[in-house]
Amino acid sequence: MKEDYYETLGVSKSASSAEIKKAYRKMAIKYHPDKNPDNKTAEEKFKKAAEAYEILSNSEKKAKYDQFGHQAFQNGGSGFGGGGMNMDDIFSQFGDIFGGGFGGFGGGSRQRVVKGSNLRVRVSLSLEEIANGVEKKIKVKRKVKAPGSTFSTCTTCNGTGQVTRIANTILGRMQTSAPCNACGGSGKILTNRPKGSDSQGLILKEETVKIPIPAGVVDGMQLKVSSKGNDAPGDGICGDLLVVIEELPHDKLQREGDNLHYDLYVSMPDAVLGGSKEIQTVGGKVRIKIEPGLQSGKILRLRNKGIPSINGYGSGDLLVHVNVWTPKTLNKNQKNFFESMKDDDHFSPKPEKSDKSFFDTVKDMFS
Repeated sequence: MKEDYYETLGVSKSASSAEIKKAYRKMAIKYHPDKNPDNKTAEEKFKKAAEAYEILSNSEKKAKYDQFGHQAFQNGGSGFGGGGMNMDDIFSQFGDIFGGGFGGFGGGSRQRVVKGSNLRVRVSLSLEEIANGVEKKIKVKRKVKAPGSTFSTCTTCNGTGQVTRIANTILGRMQTSAPCNACGGSGKILTNRPKGSDSQGLILKEETVKIPIPAGVVDGMQLKVSSKGNDAPGDGICGDLLVVIEELPHDKLQREGDNLHYDLYVSMPDAVLGGSKEIQTVGGKVRIKIEPGLQSGKILRLRNKGIPSINGYGSGDLLVHVNVWTPKTLNKNQKNFFESMKDDDHFSPKPEKSDKSFFDTVKDMFS
C-alpha cells in the first residue's frame, strides 16, 4: 500500500503550506543524492518526499488528494507519473525550494534536463463507461524530434543549461544561477535543422494514444499519461498528456457522488395491485418487484447498483423514486368507478409510520 503523503513528510493534514515546504526542504537536504552517494534507500526517500511535496504544495492537487487519496492520481496522475520518477525532473521542478541552489551540494554543476511542454485533451465519457472503466484511443498531434536533427553541447554553459554569476555586495560575494540564454536551458545547440522543423529541430506528428481510465472518475478530474506530450530539444525529456474528464448526461439516470437516481412512473392499477417493472441501470436493464399498495414518493434502494468509488471503497446505490401516475382524462365507466369510491373508507388516506413524509425521506438520504 502506498504511503500517505502527509506521513512521508512528517506533517499533519492541517499543516500550512509553509510547514509543508519546511518539512520537504529538511528531508530533501537529508536524503539528497550528493549527500548520500550510491545509497538507494536515501534516493527512494528523496523521490518519495519530492512526490509528496509536488502534490501537497499545489492547492488544487492537495484538495483532490484529501478527497480521493492516491486514486486521484493513478495512471500517472501525480506530477511524476507514479514510480518512474526522474531525478533530474525533480531538480528542475523543485529548484525554488533552494533558491536555485538545488542542483546539487557540489556547486550546482548538475546538468539541467529540459522537459517538453504538456498537452491537454478533453475526453467525454458516458455514465456506463465511468461505471465500468474504459480504455480510450485518441489521436494527438505532438512535437517530436525531426529525423536528422543533430545537437552539440552549448559552449556558453558547457552543457549544464545554466549560467552562474558571482557579484560582490555589501553582504559579501553572492552567487546566482539562471537558465542559459544561448541554448534556452537545454544545454544543447541545434547544429543541423531538417527541412520543415522548427528552431528546436521539432516537427508535428499525429499519434494514437491509449488512455486507460479507471472506474469512478468524476467530471473535471484530470489524469496524466506520462511522456505523451511534446518532445524537448536535445536530450530533454518528453512532456505529459493531461486528460480532463467530461461526464456526458444520461437520459434516465442522475448521478450524485457514487449514488444514482432513477424516476420510476407506475400506473394506478400497478400501484394498487403490484407487479414488476423493468428499469435502467449502468449495468443494463433489471426487473424489480412492485409490492401491492405502493405509495407515490417511495424510494427503493438497490444496493451496489451505483458508481464504483474512485477510492476502491465499493459502489454506491441506485435510488429508485416511485411516482404514481394519475391519468388526466377518464372515460365514463372509469369516472363512475372513482365517483363511487369517494365515500369508500378503504380509499381514504391512512398513512402509517413507515410511510415517511417527503422531508423525512430527503433527510434520510443525506444522513
